[in-house]
Amino acid sequence: MAEIKDLQKSSYPLPAYNFRVTIDGTPMSFSQVSGITREHETVTYRHGFSFWEGEDITAYYFKKYAPVTFKKGTIKGISFLYEWLREEKVRPMEVSLCDESGQPVVSWRIAKAIPVKLEAPTFDAGTNEVSVESLEVMAAGISIEYH
Repeated sequence: MAEIKDLQKSSYPLPAYNFRVTIDGTPMSFSQVSGITREHETVTYRHGFSFWEGEDITAYYFKKYAPVTFKKGTIKGISFLYEWLREEKVRPMEVSLCDESGQPVVSWRIAKAIPVKLEAPTFDAGTNEVSVESLEVMAAGISIEYH
C-alpha cells in the first residue's frame, strides 16, 4: 500500500499554492507570482537558396530581461519593497515550489532582479477585499533547479 502512495506522490503535479520567495536571502510572503520566463532571441536567416533548402533559424543566447510580477497583501509597517524600489539595487531572487512538508522541490533562481514598478492596491469602498500591492521586477539569468 505504501508503494502505491509513493508512486502517486511522485507522479502527480505539485499544487501551485505552496511556494516560497526569497529576495537576496530574505524570505518574503507573496500571494501570487507570475511571468517567470526564460527565453532566447531567435532570428530567421534567409540565404540565397532559401527557396530550395528552407530558412535557417539562429538562436542567440544572451541574458534577456523579462518582467516578473509579485503580488502581496499590504501590511502595516513593512516597507521592504518600497525601499528596494527607491534604492534601485540589483538583487538575486528565488521562487521555490514546495511539497506538503514545506521542502523545495523545484526552484526558479533569478540572478539579477531590479524593481521597476510598485503598484498600490485598488481602493474601492464598495468591497471588503484585502488590499494587494503589486511589484514588477525586470529579471535576468533565470535558471531552474530540481531538488
